[in-house]
Amino acid sequence: MTDTTDPALRSWIEVPGEHPFPIQNLPYGVFTRPDEEPPRVGVRIGDFVLDLKVLEHAGLFRQTALGEEHVFCKRALNKLMSRGRAAWSSARARISELLSRDNPTLRDDRALRERALLPLERVELRMPVEIGDYTDFYSSKQHAFNVGSMFRGPDNALLPNYTWLPVAYHGRASSVTLSGTPIRRPCGQTKADADATPRFGPSRALDFELELGFFTGPQTRLGEPIPIEHTDEHIFGLTLVNDWSARDIQKWEYVPLGPFLAKNFATSISPWVTPLEALAPFRVEPPEQQPRPLDYLSMGMLGASAPGAGWAYDIQLEVALQTPRQRDPFVLSGANFRHMYWTMNQQLAHHTSSGCNTRPGDLMASGTISGPTPDSYGSLLELAWRGERPITLPSGEQRRFLEDGDSVTLRGACVGDGYRVGLGECSGTIVPPRL
Repeated sequence: MTDTTDPALRSWIEVPGEHPFPIQNLPYGVFTRPDEEPPRVGVRIGDFVLDLKVLEHAGLFRQTALGEEHVFCKRALNKLMSRGRAAWSSARARISELLSRDNPTLRDDRALRERALLPLERVELRMPVEIGDYTDFYSSKQHAFNVGSMFRGPDNALLPNYTWLPVAYHGRASSVTLSGTPIRRPCGQTKADADATPRFGPSRALDFELELGFFTGPQTRLGEPIPIEHTDEHIFGLTLVNDWSARDIQKWEYVPLGPFLAKNFATSISPWVTPLEALAPFRVEPPEQQPRPLDYLSMGMLGASAPGAGWAYDIQLEVALQTPRQRDPFVLSGANFRHMYWTMNQQLAHHTSSGCNTRPGDLMASGTISGPTPDSYGSLLELAWRGERPITLPSGEQRRFLEDGDSVTLRGACVGDGYRVGLGECSGTIVPPRL
């Protein structure tokens, strides 16, 4: 089978060396064509989208594990996700083969090539997945420590359960939206410390959260956990996530059951889903965990070849802010996914340890990703330290939290030997509330 991550692999489609979408990447997305045919699945290579429905209907996937089954002419990736890792690897290898420099099948068939290969600017990207459930974790220890220090002091920053289990809450799948969708400032109850009663109105402490999320694959049965050594078989791929947060609403409402209106108004994701296989060359050892997790959260107890907690990934991330007065976006922060305390494997193993079932396309977000230095924090809450240390922008403006008209863009990429694997962008612009 083709090594789809080989740094020496080249395509007959010219892709510059530093481009984030080389043949080693091939992220999946859903799009509509300019001829207004229904949405279908494609992969991105360079500045083109390869229409997999066209190739599927031409019979070019029959020799893969998919056989005669059609999964790419669907309106979302869920059907492909349901097929499992063997089918994912087989389909990816076939796509890579068809795009490889020395393969004439698509390269030399002009009619098929012109039908299947479309410039990115000619298509409209859609939500890549029909998301049935959405869980948001809290897996960056530095972020948890920063937030805890603000409200409880550094000596009591981490709650007693933090180093024992991946903390999470169940989010709202209906308000997960595609990158580029405007974000309307939410309204809710807030209460100032000095006030006797709360008020209702627009949030005055709107924030972004730099996150990554993974989508689950084959459906599991209620009551049957996913053992940690099998979690990779259920992780399809990753996407950028911005879990917008209204900090003032959250402060008042989160006790005793956690976030509600402060989080349910919008969560943005990238249009591209990068397969886990494309990220394999960038696997790294996760941070040391003390105390050692319980056995069900440790692959080491089961003799697996991966690190005891599963894999971390060396994915460089950044957050850029564009205000109406600025000419260019300003990079607020740069973090790395490798700093996450709890791995994706542990997140999924814990999530299902109760017997909770998963379905194809469920979204599991990492929680805010913050690194060890102030310039690597993943939210304005931390960067401006609860508004006490406002950020001065090149335009002379200051920001404690987001204002109407501000645009936030998240980016992520892995840097390999002479190539990059990008996760694209996830952006949103704040618009005034609807009162």
